[in-house]
Amino acid sequence: MKTPGLAARARARLDERFKDLGPASRYARPVHGWVKAIREALGMSTAQLATRMKIKQPSVVAIEQSEAKGTIELATLRRIAEALDCKLVYALVPNTGLEETIRARARLFLRRRREPVEHSMLLEDQNVMGKDTEAQVDEILRETNPRQFWD
Repeated sequence: MKTPGLAARARARLDERFKDLGPASRYARPVHGWVKAIREALGMSTAQLATRMKIKQPSVVAIEQSEAKGTIELATLRRIAEALDCKLVYALVPNTGLEETIRARARLFLRRRREPVEHSMLLEDQNVMGKDTEAQVDEILRETNPRQFWD
């Protein structure tokens, strides 16, 4: 991102899209994987799915096992989705809103930046700065490239 403003607009647009999806837990993979769950719900055998995919039946079993283990390739998942008359939807769904995440990182960035000053003030028996205010966080978000928050 070139400027904090661009990053903020991108976060807002993505947060808006994610709002309709609901919580990430809603998309938890079934224990044995989506492929097996959908295939069985359709009443289709592994042999029948293999025929539709023009592969051998043991390959379908291996695909189902690799999905259950989390090692399946997206291209393979896309092929099997088509054979099941499904559409593969690939998404990273944040556990919390992107704006909430970046504000937490900005607070941490602010604290880390102030640590040396606060330490010196304590040594000199002076008052330590108070908690971060939302105004300070807003200012950091406006004036700092968000890439710095992740160092």
